[in-house]
Amino acid sequence: MTSPFDALGLPASAGLPDDDVRSAWRRIAAATHPDREDGGDAAAFAAAAAAYTLLRTAAGRAEVLADLTEQPGRREPSGPVPRTNWLASAAAATGRRIRHGRPARLAIRLLTAGAAAAVAVAAVGWQPASAALVTGALTWLLVSARRDLAGPR
Repeated sequence: MTSPFDALGLPASAGLPDDDVRSAWRRIAAATHPDREDGGDAAAFAAAAAAYTLLRTAAGRAEVLADLTEQPGRREPSGPVPRTNWLASAAAATGRRIRHGRPARLAIRLLTAGAAAAVAVAAVGWQPASAALVTGALTWLLVSARRDLAGPR
């Protein structure tokens, strides 16, 4: 199997500019497209299209280079991968951010958002628009509380 760099006729290099990849793709696509009068080369066109899809961004080129230079068996972990409880770690991080931020202002914002949502639902009753009112209050809380969660700078 050829590498995507070989399919486009490019050197396997990390510093390859986007314009070089694009021009190589256009050159090969024009020469091998199946809609040409001579019928083109559908297999070469498909290989070039797949290569261009992988190589069109710098991140994609980096992934392909990493795959090409990867040593066999190196990616597999030697033992079981420890699983972390992401919910517990997120709660702990949020707790630290609240302690180092402004917890009193955050509490006032939380009470304000809850009261606004409760008053809105009490005023119009529970109907489809009530979910939008509660979502609006929570959105205000999330947007305005960011400064209270980030500690003083």
